[in-house]
Amino acid sequence: MRTSPLPLTVGDLSEGELLDRILPRLAAGPSALLGPGDDAAVLAAPDGRVVVSTDTQTQNADFRLEWPNGYVHTGYDVGWKAAAQNLSDINAMGAVATGIVVSLTLPQATPVGWVEDLAKGLLDAVRSLGASRCALAGGDLGRGGELSVTATVLGSLEGRQPVLRSGAQAGDRLAVAGPLGSAAAGLALLEHGPAYEGLEPALRELVALQCRPVPPLEAGPAAANSGARALMDLSDGLLRDGLRLAAASGVRLDLDPDVLALHARTLKQAGELLGADPLEWVLGGGEDHGLLAAFPADAQLPHGFAAIGSVMPADGGEPGVSVGGKPAVTRGWDHFAK
Repeated sequence: MRTSPLPLTVGDLSEGELLDRILPRLAAGPSALLGPGDDAAVLAAPDGRVVVSTDTQTQNADFRLEWPNGYVHTGYDVGWKAAAQNLSDINAMGAVATGIVVSLTLPQATPVGWVEDLAKGLLDAVRSLGASRCALAGGDLGRGGELSVTATVLGSLEGRQPVLRSGAQAGDRLAVAGPLGSAAAGLALLEHGPAYEGLEPALRELVALQCRPVPPLEAGPAAANSGARALMDLSDGLLRDGLRLAAASGVRLDLDPDVLALHARTLKQAGELLGADPLEWVLGGGEDHGLLAAFPADAQLPHGFAAIGSVMPADGGEPGVSVGGKPAVTRGWDHFAK
């Protein structure tokens, strides 16, 4: 009986041989004066300032190689998300990405094809999400007991001032760009849903938005150019991230329950399937990587933003978040919660 050959693994190759399989899958962007292959890359910084953000995905903490519903989490998924979540942080400052470097920690048994797919996911995310100036500038390889991927993204403000969390003022309009709760619904389907192969296309799309988020990268610079006073990435949930913005600005955010209900309605099918309240995903679910912004009341919201509430004076000096005037219990993702 013929047996299939075992897949090539990281342990079968030297570091140089593995790099030879990764580097051709990367691409330099217009900001790269010197791309991968030397001791360090060189990127142009015509603005004179550099915006930087970094994030890590670790196996069994941030992703599983196979989820309880049978979905196989690919290297492509991890590469895409490594790019997307960091590009979103640059976006949330009103900046554009100019370069990305990635550090990989790999068990020796990792299939080489998985690593090659990761490189492809990185490149496809940068191109598909519209980060046309972002160079894939290189990174580092190391051996370890579990898969871990750390991406660091650099960006340019293009002459603008950074839009901080601390600028919201009473009387401002709150607005969001991107979905609310979709990635959380996708995570719930991965963890508790029926077999992935049997899911309807609309539910598979929610899984895709968890594994391959689509941050609205044009919205950050547009918000900055439209006079946004405060801006942040929605990675840990509307309430938790909203509280961070409120605390930084010394204000209270009041969310419109009717608008929240509209967002929840788009997740009704997943909620009925899992016996869950979609509003919980809208309020507490993270990893959509949209934007939360505060604009002056008379400012025209840029394309992609929709009003979701208002900025109020802090009650008794305590910043917070309310829904329809009623205090909300903060929920959302916490990396160190037990």
